[in-house]
Amino acid sequence: MSQVSVSSSSTVTPVQVNRKGSPVICLHDIRRVYDLGEVQVQALKGVSLEIPKGQFVALMGTSGSGKSTMLNIIGCLDRPTSGVYQLDGVDVSTFSPSQRADIRNQKIGFIFQSFNLLPRTSVWENVEAPMLYSGVPKAERARRIEAALKVVGIPEKTKALPNQLSGGQQQRVAVARALVNEPAILLADEPTGNLDSTTSEEIMRFLQNLNREKGLTLVMVTHEHDIAAYATRILHMKDGYLTTDEMNPSVVGQG
Repeated sequence: MSQVSVSSSSTVTPVQVNRKGSPVICLHDIRRVYDLGEVQVQALKGVSLEIPKGQFVALMGTSGSGKSTMLNIIGCLDRPTSGVYQLDGVDVSTFSPSQRADIRNQKIGFIFQSFNLLPRTSVWENVEAPMLYSGVPKAERARRIEAALKVVGIPEKTKALPNQLSGGQQQRVAVARALVNEPAILLADEPTGNLDSTTSEEIMRFLQNLNREKGLTLVMVTHEHDIAAYATRILHMKDGYLTTDEMNPSVVGQG
């Protein structure tokens, strides 16, 4: 058993959880304050957290709880006001915007609610885009694109445009794009928010299998309990604090 320090407005309560593997994400006393002129907003108020390699984590909370800020910091889209964040053993807490862009490209894959596909660009070119920034050779790009589209189950859609695909297929393209740079972690921000319930279940089963079969570390923000139920570990945030940290008994040990 190991301990995670979970901050609250009054006391700090250790939460006991079972974990395996070394941490790929390590946050220590992370605080994020936004200066809005005469007002300062404390989005995160001293969050400490470790996520081991290969774990599937759901991050829950109401609007304003701090979950999106937390995901932005984990994804190096933002940096903390104070505290230490180590990603895959590298302290990225004080990285410049260009350094954060490099680390995102090298180690992080993103899946968004709105898919964020280039509308006038083919599936092949959408999936290829992150590798162009990484300088991956053409032959290697082709190999990775074919492999990623096969993994997500749409190898025949290479020439299609996004508007020729269903919502579920577009999200699969987004997953393929997130995978081609072989990231250390995959971050999903409300990945089923624009999908119907049947397609949502399909995408979540796919992400769950990706975590189990490929051992990919996955952190997902959601406000839906039925979506969070696919994760092995569920975190809740409230008012900038991490309030609960629990393993999901219905998933742990499966697969």
